[in-house]
Amino acid sequence: MSHNRFLLLDPGAVRPGRVPLPPAFAVKATTADTEGRFSLLEVTLARDIPRHTHHVADECIYVLEGTLEVEFDDRVEHATAGMFVLLPHGIPHALRCGSTPPPRLIQISSPGGWECYLEDLFEAGPAVLTDGALDPVKINPVAAKYEIRYEETGVAAQ
Repeated sequence: MSHNRFLLLDPGAVRPGRVPLPPAFAVKATTADTEGRFSLLEVTLARDIPRHTHHVADECIYVLEGTLEVEFDDRVEHATAGMFVLLPHGIPHALRCGSTPPPRLIQISSPGGWECYLEDLFEAGPAVLTDGALDPVKINPVAAKYEIRYEETGVAAQ
């Protein structure tokens, strides 16, 4: 029953997962908590996210602090504290840090699974990086399981 899924987290508390995530990714509601409907994380975006497409999940972002630069389709927008962004599935987008300190966000993925993808990504470790940056060619084998595809145009894996 739904009342068995009630959660109340203390400030700074996170939901446990299969793989510990860095503090920049605080999981507040897992896919399992919501019966697959969504996952919710508090994220500090310290590293730019390359252009990619979610083929199934919609991504929702509410900016708590700072400025998030959002490349959506063929335009760039700047979302500041209090602003909301809906990134519908099927549309290419990228997320970049637009402020110092980096923006802090609430990120919701529906259906859920985002935290599972992050666990797989962090489990892969530096193997998905080139010169300290996320490498789309190296990320795509991990992302494919979650129906996410990073654009590889102009990118050469090393």
